[in-house]
Amino acid sequence: MKLHLAVVLLTVLGSAYVTPVFAQETADAARRVDELRAELSHNQDRVADLKIRLEQLNFELRPENIERYFNGVGTTRPEELRESRRRQLQIEKDRVVAQIQQSEASCTRLESAINTAQSRAYQESMLTTAMKAGPNPDLNIISLTLVTASIAVLCAILAAISLRSLIRRRRNL
Repeated sequence: MKLHLAVVLLTVLGSAYVTPVFAQETADAARRVDELRAELSHNQDRVADLKIRLEQLNFELRPENIERYFNGVGTTRPEELRESRRRQLQIEKDRVVAQIQQSEASCTRLESAINTAQSRAYQESMLTTAMKAGPNPDLNIISLTLVTASIAVLCAILAAISLRSLIRRRRNL
């Protein structure tokens, strides 16, 4: 119990400190945004190409176009050839539709990742700007007050735990 409480309080104290962000980390965040935008652009191009192929497949799947496809082929079973061609085109169409859905889902994820990366880059650039501007006396006072208050609370809790255990020991004797 004592150890658990001490760990919680130390975690609170540790979170009171602000970690510095260096300019290189900000550049990395901006580069990540650019990489995600390039990937999104590539993915959108792929979706456009797949949609064009889907239009071609819809055109080829028309019965008159399937029949026209076999116009110079001599066979005793033209129905089987047409049905085979239709099945082949339908399988390819289903595959293209699945790829379009996957690519569109990927575009959505990339847009979300871009928004997250942009906000992170903005926050890091603001923090870097604040760090370059020099220490903020108000921030130091608030941090010092928070640390002092946290230490006082920790000491009070540890004293209460010690007092409680001392009282229990005396009762047991």
